[in-house]
Amino acid sequence: MSKSDRIPRDKKNDYSRDMASQRATFVSEMTGASLDTVASYTIDPLLTQGNIENFTGTAQVPIGIAGPLTIVGEHAKGDFYIPMATTEGTLVASYSRGMRVISECGGVRTTVVKDSMQRAPVFLFDNALEVREFGKWLNEHMDAIRGVVKTSSRTAKLTEIEQYIVANMMYSRFCYTTGDAAGQNMTGKATLLACEWIRANHPLKPRYVLSGNTDTDKKHSMMNMIQTRGKRVVAEFVLKRDVAKKLLRVDTEWLYRFRQIAYVGTMQAGAAYAGPHSANGIAAMFIATGQDAANVAESHAGLNYGELLDNGDFYWAVTLPALICATYGGGTGLPTQRECLEMMDCFGSGKADKLAEIIAAVVLAGDVSLSSAILAGEWVSSHEKMGRNR
Repeated sequence: MSKSDRIPRDKKNDYSRDMASQRATFVSEMTGASLDTVASYTIDPLLTQGNIENFTGTAQVPIGIAGPLTIVGEHAKGDFYIPMATTEGTLVASYSRGMRVISECGGVRTTVVKDSMQRAPVFLFDNALEVREFGKWLNEHMDAIRGVVKTSSRTAKLTEIEQYIVANMMYSRFCYTTGDAAGQNMTGKATLLACEWIRANHPLKPRYVLSGNTDTDKKHSMMNMIQTRGKRVVAEFVLKRDVAKKLLRVDTEWLYRFRQIAYVGTMQAGAAYAGPHSANGIAAMFIATGQDAANVAESHAGLNYGELLDNGDFYWAVTLPALICATYGGGTGLPTQRECLEMMDCFGSGKADKLAEIIAAVVLAGDVSLSSAILAGEWVSSHEKMGRNR
């Protein structure tokens, strides 16, 4: 690679409009592609420092507003308008329909039932007996390890260390609460300091690898379905029989039967989510609100449950066991993303559980709408009418 092939950078002042312009010009010269739209932006490049390298412009994803959605949660209470960033036609309209149905049935109840972010070091020994005794030692020194964690972060709090012994190795999961941040970086730093303390103080001075991959960061896993990663949140409501007929054009008995059919299909396919499309709503909200979009991989997994009640109404619930979201840090402070969070009163400290409840409620609304569209024979026709196929 010659010097002329290198992307322009300025070690002293790389986050400036001038450097962004130089890079856009460089790409045009090297590839022949025009970046006129990419290089047309309103934010101050300096604000992106810490979020991106080689800043050149912005990806302008359309944002639509869905709602209102009535939520009766512990943290999210009231009617919400939901920002959704997507290029999929009919998505916002479909979610809005589901939100209307839920709202006409009295709203969706939401509850965050667990909060846990992990780093998963693996400790190496000569034999299984040493590993077993090491596990006892960890339990006996939890208070001291928590003290080490406190020196690394004012926010991260170590709640437990899960232990899984395989051969002569201890696979562990250091579990934390992380306030209003997603917490991957702060838990990484805290766990590194804790592991160094453990190595210095344990008699065998065990070697370790900071991640043995049982935290399954940005990957779906059954471990996180059972143990939780991020926030475990439930959204539930009762779909009234008359509302289902009026707005969705389906019977609740048929919806209940469909849930059984869909569960068998999910089991055959080995899919991570038993409802129609949790990833759609999560991804659209993640992009709009400055979440780490790669966390959709684990966040979309979940369980979709229903009960046909004696009066013909239908209890419907979504459980997301690994929802990773933040209202502080990461991309949440960028201007567009901050505005979208503020739209839901979800920017800043003390708002992460509220955002998690809203996201779960949105997923449920999407499932209500798409399930019904499939059963009513309106799935294809709605895309033909409103999507790019028109």
